[in-house]
Amino acid sequence: MIQPVNNIKHSINFCAEPERKEQNSKKYNHDTLLGNNPLTNMRIGMDKVTNAFTLYPAKGLKGSKNANFYEFLTMGTVPYLIGSATLMALFNYANKYYSPFDKVQASKVGQKMALGVLFYGIAKSLSKKLISVPVNMLTGVDTDRPYAKVIYELPDNVNDTDITSIEYHKVFESVEFPRWDLLYGDQSKGEKRNFRYDKIAKKLNMGENLNDSDQETKPRIKEIIVKSNLAKNISCYFWAASGVALAFQKPWEDYFKVMTFKFWKPEEFGKSLKAFGKSFIDSAKALYKGEGKGISKHAGKILLGSSLLVSALGVINTVAGVKKQPKSNSDIIKKDEKHVVS
Repeated sequence: MIQPVNNIKHSINFCAEPERKEQNSKKYNHDTLLGNNPLTNMRIGMDKVTNAFTLYPAKGLKGSKNANFYEFLTMGTVPYLIGSATLMALFNYANKYYSPFDKVQASKVGQKMALGVLFYGIAKSLSKKLISVPVNMLTGVDTDRPYAKVIYELPDNVNDTDITSIEYHKVFESVEFPRWDLLYGDQSKGEKRNFRYDKIAKKLNMGENLNDSDQETKPRIKEIIVKSNLAKNISCYFWAASGVALAFQKPWEDYFKVMTFKFWKPEEFGKSLKAFGKSFIDSAKALYKGEGKGISKHAGKILLGSSLLVSALGVINTVAGVKKQPKSNSDIIKKDEKHVVS
């Protein structure tokens, strides 16, 4: 095996790292499979956002030879967040120039606009879980499973040694080249080599104790990834629209009257949180019930129903085609013929 010159003492082991290693993202010494849970995902998100605003722009501005496409894509978060904040500010900054009555009315619209931008991003992100979680439960394939990739960087000067950086990717980020190797068990720790593939094969009705469950399941896993990605890309915009519609409901005006982010004042902050919860529930009811007559009264029901339907159809389409029973020998071989048919 060819080892990096600046870290010749360590070889790269692509097996999954023990769970205890996941606690410190800066001490990975090889590509490591991570758990797909809220705590890990929050840590990954914070690390990527922090680097997008600090480390990655600095590397790009000074022309670092270690700047790469991953860092470029990660920095896409910067204009997204700045643009969202700008959009919120544009609808609220001019309020001070209006008459008192107009200022009140404009503030309501501006605050709902800001909430709509927030709900758009949250709904678009969380909606993907409505596809990945059921698919994982039904097939055993976690389409969002993350891993930490260790990058051995080139030295910027002669005194740099053992320079590494961490990138966060998903095992099935590439449909053509998934990180199959990370899904194999570590036999040195008593794990069966194909134990993850065995679980997937069982859930896909392919049988148990297969000799090569990894090779048997890989084509079906690829099919699951392609279909689930399509479902996520379609459904996320329906839910994003639902989030914006929810933000523009009248009950939010009660929350805006007591809204505060001063967490160091527990009484006021607690009252604000309670009002947020009540306004959220009342706004959801208002969106569902609708106002006016005709199609406008049922617009909320149609939007929410369409979002649920698209997500449900996405899961069904992803799972239905891959959970069919394999052909039996009687279907493959005709006993009265001298040749095999497919």
